[in-house]
Amino acid sequence: MTRVPIAGVGMTAFGAQGERTSRDLFAEAASKAYDDSGLAPEDVEEVFYGNYMGELAEGQGHSGPLAAEAAGVTAPATRIESACASSGAAVRHGVNRIRNGDVDVVLVGGAERMTNLSTADGTAGLAAAADALWEINAGMTFPGAYSLMANRYFEEYGGTREDLAHIAVKNHDHAVENELAQFRRSIDVKDVLTAPDVCSPFGLYDCSPMSDGGSAALLVSESFAEERGLDPEVAIVGTGQGGDRMALQDRASMARAPAAERAASAAYADAGIGPDDVDFAEVHDCFTIAEVLAIEALGFYEVGEGIDAATEGETAIDGELPINLSGGLKAKGHPVGATGCGQISELTKLLRGDHVNSDAVEDAETALAHNAGGTVASCVVTVLEVTQ
Repeated sequence: MTRVPIAGVGMTAFGAQGERTSRDLFAEAASKAYDDSGLAPEDVEEVFYGNYMGELAEGQGHSGPLAAEAAGVTAPATRIESACASSGAAVRHGVNRIRNGDVDVVLVGGAERMTNLSTADGTAGLAAAADALWEINAGMTFPGAYSLMANRYFEEYGGTREDLAHIAVKNHDHAVENELAQFRRSIDVKDVLTAPDVCSPFGLYDCSPMSDGGSAALLVSESFAEERGLDPEVAIVGTGQGGDRMALQDRASMARAPAAERAASAAYADAGIGPDDVDFAEVHDCFTIAEVLAIEALGFYEVGEGIDAATEGETAIDGELPINLSGGLKAKGHPVGATGCGQISELTKLLRGDHVNSDAVEDAETALAHNAGGTVASCVVTVLEVTQ
């Protein structure tokens, strides 16, 4: 295990701000990361930038150099695209570059502009993360894909529509005091169950929103931190990435997430820990069932048992294993290219004690981020630890 200290993090508010460009959103996030770290743009030796739908939303490709320019950096820059896992993968690339001894300071993160699109165009853009030949041509969208996964889960392991509702309620509760979250209001189970239908078993509150936002983090080598007199309180100690077949019909099971299982296994081995060592986590709850699949794939629950976790209060802010203290994608928002590094920003602040919900995990030492792409055809898992 080689620690990669997180010198600073930054994140914009997530939400509907479609008048802002992705470069503007990333510039704000990077500026906050500079302020948080005490570093400057000229310290950055490389940039990895997550962005998924820039060509559709803004007619903009080749956005790595553009993001670097927005952040005031002239160093080499690369756009990373892995659907909703884009900036989680960007973080992993930065970690590996530092661990390999190639660079000492990397700016990682991502941004997405989505709400300037119509609902139809945004839905079509997101659907492009599915298999174009076998799924998109058949009319598949992601609410439909995840509803298939939810119904298969119910068939194989049990669970109810109400169990999913408790996940939405929990994550909305966690977002109420988070000033960067898109939906800062509480809901109850009745609200979820009576909301407009989207795709059975999902109603409106089971689905994450389209969002605009940016996120950034400055990663440094331990030697650089020592040389510059930095004292980062949190470091990345493990990463893992996994993949799976794109089309749901080609998978062994639609009720499990093998890509997340593989990513978690690699991250745990890298960090030298196991699931029982994790104090809290941010997981990719693009739909309520996705949180269930995630906490099982991460080894927090046996397969078929995660469905009851929110209903029993075990993953709530005062539960044994708090999940999505930021509000998760469901309530914090989901600007696709910014989501993964946004999780890193939230976890870093929670571990440092300067997040509004830090009191719930004041003695925590280890946290985990789970960032999935598409119907979990790709997944990045990152383990963070307190360094002091």
